[in-house]
Amino acid sequence: MNWDMLGHAWAVELLRQHVASGNFRHAYLFTGPQGVGRRTIALRLAQALNCPQPAAAGEPCLRCKTCTQIEQMQHPDLAVVHAEQAGGTLKVDQIRDLQRSLSLAPYASPYRIALLLRFEEAHISAQNAFLKTLEEPPPRVVILITAESSESLLPTVGSRCEVIRLRTLPLEKVSQGLQQRWGLPPDQATLLAHLSGGRPGYALSLYHHPELVEAHRAWLEDHAALLHASLAQRFEYAEKLVKDRDKLRAALRAWLSFWRDVLIQSLDAKLPLTNLEWAAEVTSLARQLGTEPAHRMINAIERASQQLEHNVNPRLAVEVLLLDLPVL
Repeated sequence: MNWDMLGHAWAVELLRQHVASGNFRHAYLFTGPQGVGRRTIALRLAQALNCPQPAAAGEPCLRCKTCTQIEQMQHPDLAVVHAEQAGGTLKVDQIRDLQRSLSLAPYASPYRIALLLRFEEAHISAQNAFLKTLEEPPPRVVILITAESSESLLPTVGSRCEVIRLRTLPLEKVSQGLQQRWGLPPDQATLLAHLSGGRPGYALSLYHHPELVEAHRAWLEDHAALLHASLAQRFEYAEKLVKDRDKLRAALRAWLSFWRDVLIQSLDAKLPLTNLEWAAEVTSLARQLGTEPAHRMINAIERASQQLEHNVNPRLAVEVLLLDLPVL
C-alpha cells in the first residue's frame, strides 16, 4: 500500500518502516511546494502512529474513527497550528498555547501529534520559542511540520527534524492518478495536471473547486487585454485589483505561470506548459518577443510579489509591474 497517496512512494515506505519498527523520530519536517502533498503525508503518518486497528505494521486502516478524525484534523490528540490565513503570520502566542497542550498526556491514542502547517509563515520569535520543544519534546509527542523548504526556516529548526523533501510528480503520473482514482475524463485530468505543475494535492483542489480554474482563466484573459491596453487603462485596472489582496496574489501567480510558459517556448525547451489552453498565444508571444522580455517579466512579477509581502504600497507595486508589461 501507499497510504492511499498519489506518488511519493519512497517517502511513504521510509515512514512506514519507521512506524513498523518503532524507530520513528520525534520530529519530521515535510518540505516542498504547496499542494505537493506535505499535509497529506503528515496526516497519514499521524494515522499510522495512532490507528488502533492497522492493516499491517505501519499501515493505518484509514477507515476507523481515529483515522477519520485525524483525516478531518479533528482528533483530540491532534493539535493543528498555522497562520490564520495563507500569507499571514503564525504568532508566538500560538506556539505557547501549543506547548501547553503538548504538556498533557494523550487523551485517546498512544501519541499526541503536533501538526504545524506552512511553518515558513511563523514569526522568528515563534520559531525560536519552539526550539526547546523541538529538541526535547514531552513524552509520547510527535511533531510534524510542513514548509516550502528547510532554508525558509531557522537553521536550528531543520537540524532538529528528520527532513522529508517532497518533489513534484511527472505530469503523466498526476493525470493517470486523476483518471484512475477519481474518474476524471482524460482531457480534464491532463489540463489539471498541467495547471498543478505536478502537485497532486493542488490538482485535486482544482478538481474539487472548479471556480479556481475559472478564476485562473479570468486572470489570463485580463492579462491578454492588458497587453493591448493604454497606460491609463492599465492604471485603472491596477486601482481595482489592489482592493483585494488575495485576488491580487492569485492574479500574479497566474501571470507568472503564463510568462514562464512564454520563456519555455522562446528557449524551445522540452518542458511541459502550464497553461495548455493558451498554447497558441504563448507560442505567438514567444516568437514575437523572444527570451529577454519573457525573462524580464518573470523577474518583474516575482519582484512585485515579494514587495507585497514586505508591505510595499500595493498599488505602486502593481503600477510599476504594468509599466514593465510589453505593449502589443
